[in-house]
Amino acid sequence: MTVEIYKAETQSIKGLQVACRARDFEFVLDEPKNVGGTDEGMTPVEALLCSLGACKVIVARSFASMHKIKLNDIRVELEGVLDTDGFMGKNKEAKIGFSKMTSNFFIDADNTEEEIAAFVEFINTTCPVHDTIANTPEFETNVTIL
Repeated sequence: MTVEIYKAETQSIKGLQVACRARDFEFVLDEPKNVGGTDEGMTPVEALLCSLGACKVIVARSFASMHKIKLNDIRVELEGVLDTDGFMGKNKEAKIGFSKMTSNFFIDADNTEEEIAAFVEFINTTCPVHDTIANTPEFETNVTIL
């Protein structure tokens, strides 16, 4: 069994802005102005959708030839349904996170519809981000008081 450990770090910048770092890469997440942010970056839930879509595209590109898919182009549009009343504490019955996530694949390939449908099923079952969301991992939280 080969296990890799991935690491990331997030830190408050100002207001609701958060610096996100992994390896030698960094980006900023934020919230829209109407909820107190400065709208200088995606929201964390938008970034989650982008991570899911990016993972599916990478899986498709990585495994297309193995599945005899002549992939010319692929785009995934994602949508998440979120009841903000849950997060804001206005409705205790509302789910705090996404209640539904939809992936819309746009595939240009020289294959039959059946072959493409089977490949999309493979993508969904092989994508690590999809699996992490669908089958929640064990969570551990540690706190250091500074």
